[in-house]
Amino acid sequence: MLPCCHAVLHRLFCIGLLLMLPLAHAADPIRVGVSGPFTGGSSPLGISMLNGIRLATREINDKGGLLGRPLQLVERDDEGRPERGAQIAQELIHQERIVAGLGIVNTGVALASQRFYQQAHIPMLTAVATGSIITRQFLPPQYPDNYIFRVAAADTIQATMMVEEAVTRRRLRKVAIFHDSTNYGLLGREDLEKALERHGLSPVAVERFNLKDVDMTPQLRRARQAGAEVILTYGLGPELAHVANGMVRLGWQVPLVGSWALGMSSFIDNAGPNGEGARMPQTFIPDGSTPRQRSFIEKYRKTWGSERIPAPPAAAQGYDAMLLLAAAIRQAHTTDGPRLREALENLQEKVEGVVMVYDRPFSRADHEAIDQMRIPVMGEVRSGQVVHAYPEERNRP
Repeated sequence: MLPCCHAVLHRLFCIGLLLMLPLAHAADPIRVGVSGPFTGGSSPLGISMLNGIRLATREINDKGGLLGRPLQLVERDDEGRPERGAQIAQELIHQERIVAGLGIVNTGVALASQRFYQQAHIPMLTAVATGSIITRQFLPPQYPDNYIFRVAAADTIQATMMVEEAVTRRRLRKVAIFHDSTNYGLLGREDLEKALERHGLSPVAVERFNLKDVDMTPQLRRARQAGAEVILTYGLGPELAHVANGMVRLGWQVPLVGSWALGMSSFIDNAGPNGEGARMPQTFIPDGSTPRQRSFIEKYRKTWGSERIPAPPAAAQGYDAMLLLAAAIRQAHTTDGPRLREALENLQEKVEGVVMVYDRPFSRADHEAIDQMRIPVMGEVRSGQVVHAYPEERNRP
């Protein structure tokens, strides 16, 4: 009789294990890859973005996660290097088995790595990189489906705003373009030239610099000799600070208008008083214009112990990108890549983000969440922080 009891107990134990397997599987985390430059010159953007994504993830998990499962971030530092970004994308997809990707700050990294997400049919929500081509590489008819989405203001929008600021609002006609030698700078220069063409203008000077260059004197002298009345910039904070500092050393005072990178802490801190008055498009200025924004700012500061967000738009866009992905997972009731893509392209839920309220932000033909000129506003550096250049834009709907 004793052996029989052992047999019964053994069977009950095995049945118990089988019953537990689905529960254990259901509790497995939903793994989301996050990559960006968490070290190096672009790190103010990368860290701000990462903290925004982490904050949204924590809020989602505090409410029970998604599909009865917690979210788990798999974070990787791409160092702002395209070759590193490509390697990370493959590791996240094939080794870490992520269901979606978030992040990417540098346009060159995006162009080098996003094809791996496309090939794997895994959605990538680009939260910071702004190169205009980023969401256009995998369009029909060559590709039946596009898995690359973006939650940032593309350079076509930013370049248009920069030219409007210089040419329409300030009535300046002699424009110099300063850009770095990365894909970001090169593609941004092209967008600026196209925006100028629409006004019947060509730049009087186009000057290029490399990452880590500190002496911009030759470029500035050539632009001044060409009669430039304003400098439009496409680069990152550290180098742009050297542009501003070089102008002061030469005693040359003309407006500095750039892409959103002029709002980086690395520009503001390194340029100091020489950066005052610089203007740039921003999707988010942390002045608490709405209750949602005030709540985000308070939570960010409390969570990360910092009164200052190094790159506020990057933090807000990272936060919003995670909220949009979460909405897609809820709608799809699965983490299957193709079904997540379909859900993103036809989101039924209105998502209240920091940058905006997202009401059907994507479609099959349009993977840009921020594709309206009314969303970004013009920021200005004043007293070491970015504020609204035009107060009437502060409460723009």
